[in-house]
Amino acid sequence: MASTFKFYLPIQVRFSDLDPQWHVNNARFVSFIEQARFAYLIELGLFDGKSFFDLGLIVADVHIAYMAPIKLTQSIRVGCRVSRIGTKSMTFEYQIEVENSQEVVARGETVMVAYDYHTSTSIPVPDNWREKIGKYEGIS
Repeated sequence: MASTFKFYLPIQVRFSDLDPQWHVNNARFVSFIEQARFAYLIELGLFDGKSFFDLGLIVADVHIAYMAPIKLTQSIRVGCRVSRIGTKSMTFEYQIEVENSQEVVARGETVMVAYDYHTSTSIPVPDNWREKIGKYEGIS
């Protein structure tokens, strides 16, 4: 059974996403969750999508649990949420589902560090991020 996420991003499976076994290559799952994370940040007004150097996050850790293959003809969506906000990092959770059946085909997690690309240093999670994410997700 699918978990409830407030944010979902539909993903179009492309022919180029497939591997020789005719299902989505495992590396594409990471691209799918990355795409959902960017859309989530834009949706919450935390990133304008214009300057990579103003993104404010860098990946520290990625985990994907693969549960079922994704085929070319399936419509999928990626749920994305923040489950924890620490001093300098946040934990994002993801769920990739088949849209019409809500079958869960993968779950993922990334630890994202607040980061200043101009100085190449980690920074505290900005207060406005805490406020916007906390309000949206109902966490503190």
